[in-house]
Amino acid sequence: MHAVILRSGRERPVLQRHPWVFSGAIATLQGSPGNGDVVDVYAAGGAWLARGTWSSRSQIRVRLFTWDQDETLDGNLLRQRLKRAAFNRTTLPGYAADDEPGETEQAAYRLVYAESDGLPGLIVDRYGTYLVVQLLTQGMVAHADYIVELLAEQMRPQGIYERSDAEVREKEGLPPQEGLLWGAEPPPHLVLHGRGTTALPAPRFTVDLRAGQKTGFYLDQAENRRRVATYCAGKDVLDGFCYSGGFTLYAALAGARSITAVDSSTAALALVQEHLQLNQVETPVTPVAGDVFHLLRQYRNEGRQFDVVILDPPKFAHSQAQVDRATRGYKDINLLALQLLRPGGILATFSCSGVISSDLFQKVIFGAALDARRDVQVLERLTQATDHPVLLTFPEGEYLKGLLCRVW
Repeated sequence: MHAVILRSGRERPVLQRHPWVFSGAIATLQGSPGNGDVVDVYAAGGAWLARGTWSSRSQIRVRLFTWDQDETLDGNLLRQRLKRAAFNRTTLPGYAADDEPGETEQAAYRLVYAESDGLPGLIVDRYGTYLVVQLLTQGMVAHADYIVELLAEQMRPQGIYERSDAEVREKEGLPPQEGLLWGAEPPPHLVLHGRGTTALPAPRFTVDLRAGQKTGFYLDQAENRRRVATYCAGKDVLDGFCYSGGFTLYAALAGARSITAVDSSTAALALVQEHLQLNQVETPVTPVAGDVFHLLRQYRNEGRQFDVVILDPPKFAHSQAQVDRATRGYKDINLLALQLLRPGGILATFSCSGVISSDLFQKVIFGAALDARRDVQVLERLTQATDHPVLLTFPEGEYLKGLLCRVW
């Protein structure tokens, strides 16, 4: 068995069951593991600590799977972890049970969330009767064939499609990879049903599993769209960075008076229109193509006002080196939003940058409120949907943070 010996004093994160071992924590490598091979991790004094998979190209050299020396990192472990992940999702309140292929009501949710489900480097999203997977580490690539076999066996999908195009692949020395892994190709457009409430009809969305953002849709905002929509009835809404219109559609179905949906992508705005037609929305929606920063400045200079402003921008910071620049961007966009809101209006603002902590994000909004000379009350703190659980020993899994605020 290949072995990793840690430097003296570097065993604490492993003892606390954090699933990453960084290159700087390693004193000695015994053996010559290939990428994706199983390695055992030992403390400097010789005590066995954990077991995981090796990656020679990444700063995260070992991704840990088990802290039980008697547990083998093999197909049985992968099978049990996938089974547990599926159980966790299908028993969540409001989430679909294990639908049979061909059912009319198509569910969409995250089935496997990597480290948080004890499967580092593996993302699996379910879209109706299709699965989309991301194999993001050398360890998962090494087990790809068996993982696909297990998913086909346990979930009985019509097809399994790979969208391994996330930037973390490059850090692992892996090229982007896309294509059909099992079964039938997904259709160009798949119609899925979101979740509604007693007062809000369940919306229908069109997703492109082969070309859409992430694995086809932003599933992590599923519950936040419903929460924000409850504040939109009878209101003039501005949806910044709207992409395909998730927040826009929920706000419209909740009875918004008018919606201005802004995004830099004309293709995304075409999807907004498609979703509005699919759901027979009567609310006046104005799609606007352009840079959100520029357009919000323009609206401020024109004296336009809104009752609700929603900001769900893409990731501004991919690393610690980009944090300062990202916080300036978040402050700028939120300052503009605060200047556009009528007294008593609602700001729903988000950051999906994992390196931006919740505390730092709140400080950024605090700074924007001071500069805007507005009183801002936090009504709700929002995070990713419950199908994206956060393992307590892996706080990095909590990347999405949001504040729902009243502005005076």
